[in-house]
Amino acid sequence: MRADAFFEAVTTLPVAAFETLVPQGGLVVVAPHPDDESLGCGGLIVQALARGRPVRVVIVSDGCGSHPNSKAYPHGRLRDLRESETVAAMAALGLAPEHIHFLRLPDGGVPSEGPQAEEAATRIAGIAREAGANAVFVTWKHDPHCDHTASAAIVGLARTHLPGATFYAYPVWGWTLPPEREVGPAPTGYRLAVEAERAAKRRAVEAHASQVSGLIADDPEGFQLKPEMIDRLTGPYEWFIALPG
Repeated sequence: MRADAFFEAVTTLPVAAFETLVPQGGLVVVAPHPDDESLGCGGLIVQALARGRPVRVVIVSDGCGSHPNSKAYPHGRLRDLRESETVAAMAALGLAPEHIHFLRLPDGGVPSEGPQAEEAATRIAGIAREAGANAVFVTWKHDPHCDHTASAAIVGLARTHLPGATFYAYPVWGWTLPPEREVGPAPTGYRLAVEAERAAKRRAVEAHASQVSGLIADDPEGFQLKPEMIDRLTGPYEWFIALPG
């Protein structure tokens, strides 16, 4: 299926209540970089916490690829900044810092296979079991970023350790794919209405100041989320593509 037809179908997935996506137990959100969790699942996280469900957020990479040429924010300082931004973002959604896990794999070099990937998968599965999580959410494997694809692969490895759990993909950069790109069969899954959570979600996204503002000014090639991308991902719905067993 072409990407344009696929995303037209995604935007018309049935609207479902939170309990349809996660009938019982907790959930884990796996994000390749700090900010993906807010962009893709901010509303979901708020709704889960409002229902007293356990939520865990796993940030896979160290986030240091966003401004690789900054002298003001060398690797260690940038990593610490992005982790503190994630803690602030999750506080805006109501999630305590002890429920955020940072795997610190290399930004731009998250492995899809091999010992490091297996170790990350085992850790994610352990986090899910500890939380009593029956659902795992991860970026879509066709997102055009290597770390998003790798994070999806790592969660694929974790599935063998989590029998009975449900798995969903959330697209982030997939919305920017060339329309003619082939992405596989038509999607199934749900839209989650998050109108009531939009303000909190927007605050969470804005807490990632290094990614949405000129906070880091000494790297002309540094990454910054464009306003139109933020607007797209902080609208009235979040989209969750069901991953087949």
